[in-house]
Amino acid sequence: MTNIPETGRTPRVQIRLIVIQVLVLSLLGTLGGRLWYLQIREGDAYAKEASGNHVQQVVQPAVRGSILDARGVPLADNETRLVVSASRTDLLKMKDDGEAVLTKLAGVLGMTPKEVKEKVRLCDAKTPQPCWNGSPYQPIPITDEATPKQALQIRERAEDFPGITAEPQALRRYPSPGESNTAQVLGYLSPVTDTELQQAQDTDSPYLRSDQVGRSGLERQYDKVLRGKAGVTRYEVDNLGRVIGQAKADAARPGSNLVTSIDARVQRVAEYELNDAMKQARKEWDRNTNRPYKADSGAVVVMEAKTGRIVAMASNPTYDPNAWVGGISAKDYKTLTGKSSNYPLLNRAIQGQSAPGSIFKVIPTAAAVNAGYSFDGPYQCSSSYSIGGQVFKNFESKGYGPISLGRALEVSCDTVFYRLSHEEWKRDGGTKPKKNAGDWFYKTAHQFGLGAETGIDLPNEVTGRVPDRQWKQDYWKANKDAWCKYGNKDGSYAEKIAYENCLEGNRLRAGDSVNYSIGQGDTLVTPIQMATIYAAISNGGTLYDPTVGKAVVSADGKTVKEIKPRSHGKLPISKQTLAAMDDALAGVATRGTAAWRFAQVGWPQDKIPMHAKTGTAEVYGKQTTSWFATYTKDYSIVMTISQGGTGSGASGPAVRNIYDALYGVSDDGTINKKNALLPTPAKSLPKVRADGTITSPKVSKDPAKDQRASQEGEAGPDEQQLAGTVAPPTNENRDTRRRRRGSRRRGSRRMLT
Repeated sequence: MTNIPETGRTPRVQIRLIVIQVLVLSLLGTLGGRLWYLQIREGDAYAKEASGNHVQQVVQPAVRGSILDARGVPLADNETRLVVSASRTDLLKMKDDGEAVLTKLAGVLGMTPKEVKEKVRLCDAKTPQPCWNGSPYQPIPITDEATPKQALQIRERAEDFPGITAEPQALRRYPSPGESNTAQVLGYLSPVTDTELQQAQDTDSPYLRSDQVGRSGLERQYDKVLRGKAGVTRYEVDNLGRVIGQAKADAARPGSNLVTSIDARVQRVAEYELNDAMKQARKEWDRNTNRPYKADSGAVVVMEAKTGRIVAMASNPTYDPNAWVGGISAKDYKTLTGKSSNYPLLNRAIQGQSAPGSIFKVIPTAAAVNAGYSFDGPYQCSSSYSIGGQVFKNFESKGYGPISLGRALEVSCDTVFYRLSHEEWKRDGGTKPKKNAGDWFYKTAHQFGLGAETGIDLPNEVTGRVPDRQWKQDYWKANKDAWCKYGNKDGSYAEKIAYENCLEGNRLRAGDSVNYSIGQGDTLVTPIQMATIYAAISNGGTLYDPTVGKAVVSADGKTVKEIKPRSHGKLPISKQTLAAMDDALAGVATRGTAAWRFAQVGWPQDKIPMHAKTGTAEVYGKQTTSWFATYTKDYSIVMTISQGGTGSGASGPAVRNIYDALYGVSDDGTINKKNALLPTPAKSLPKVRADGTITSPKVSKDPAKDQRASQEGEAGPDEQQLAGTVAPPTNENRDTRRRRRGSRRRGSRRMLT
């Protein structure tokens, strides 16, 4: 057998290997060339084309939950309007930044080009309102009052209005049922900002760019439950905007409804009476300043005594929260935030603080008993009380001789409290306090809840002030340099005070204590604090957190979460002292400083025991502040009017009229149940239907007409209840009632009651 030498095969194998290597290298070269072509030569073009393939989000806004009164009447809900919006992103892509488009749009909408341009500019520290304070990538509403004709013009000529949309949207509405405004309690909405978007990214309730956020009141406090969750559908689209697939879809979840303890009918009465009382006060002459009273602001709180729930809360001056819907105008913004309008956005029921005058005296009364003094006394009620060279006078320098603490409350005897506070001040060491000073008058005020928030479910509540030793020290440190620079012992009154404060402003002086004992000096309280205190006296001593929210009801009606009353403490008073104080406050309404508002003008004291305390606080550089604090077994009502005069003179008639409306008390003192709006606090919640909607009674569009009809006997109780009447009496009836009740002020009496 012939053997083939190995050397004969070698060249052929090598040739094959070379061929394979050439093919592999050719393929690698081809692939490398193609990669170079795609990534280097044509890379920019393909990157641009690929960037067009991305995910677009289509947002379906969630329907915001309604805010309802205690009977289910909407205080805030939604309505569909034609909204014209502009995409700032699209406008900035144009050569003229969209100026021509906006000018053309202004012509269609009947607006000036300036007005339209101001709507789309972004807010910053240098840009005044109107401007857009929401996300710059969100469509910016130009108007929410477009007519169908205007919307049709924009949609049919879309090529003339690039970046402009006109479509129906659900917007917030504040219907003011029965003309009850409730502005400061409800609050308002405005667009979410980029900062808020960023801060909420990692929370369980992130914002979308299209969201509206509560800025004050209930809209802010309950924003999370009211807002719901917007629906988002994510589409994959190519560079031409064509949908190439659906990535994910989340259905919208409507917000829950908030049922409040507010009764729109009582709210209307409270608002009307407060406003009318201020008007009447401006007609009265202040002989201390030789000019009419300014009565520049005021507040009233109607609270359930046994729960702390708010039935009505009014603040004046007020505003229309609908001004914020769809973007606020420059004129409206200036009105709402300018000094000339006296800041109507403030809720003076929880943010207005001033010296309380004699309605404060329930606190030093309790403090005196806690410090070891007998409630029964006797204590000398002289016409004046002297400390060093300073004389502190009683009301109209009138003395009542030896009296009890109860009688001192009835007649509002200042000198009784002067003496007690001065005695305690000396016992504690005066300007050089003992190490363990009792400080009963100040300690008791803190125990009553003063100097702290009440815990009401509304944002931005203020604390007021208890000017105790610690506050004096802190305040002196903060202001010492300014006092020392401005003070002059031989200068004006203000300069002399500054000079004294520079030297010893950190010391609690005798004059500080006696002024404090009658709610004067540096003491500051809010109406909500005093309403809470007087409600606690009514209910046996429990200090409740005031609440406006009563229940949260899911949009489908299947989940109802009631907001239960909560307590933050008890009054530091024994049952015996509380009963004695209760009797004394009833005496204020029957034989004391408030008798001319109740017992003397036909109040059914035997059926509805009334308790009251009048207060008139003197404020340096201003006219006196009117206070009127009252309670029954059901309600606590406190009203205050800044620079309004005396407590019983300015606020008294209004508070009496609110009680008349609640209980149906007639001019002659009889109780007409047909006219009673809320003789007992509402206990049940409105009925929720199977579809999740909430039943509510009809509310009259002309409550004044209904009120006149009921007074003339044209409408029975059933019709009146269905109408939800909340109107005030006619002017003629009001004048008659004022004459009967002696509401004309008997001079401008300068008093500390």
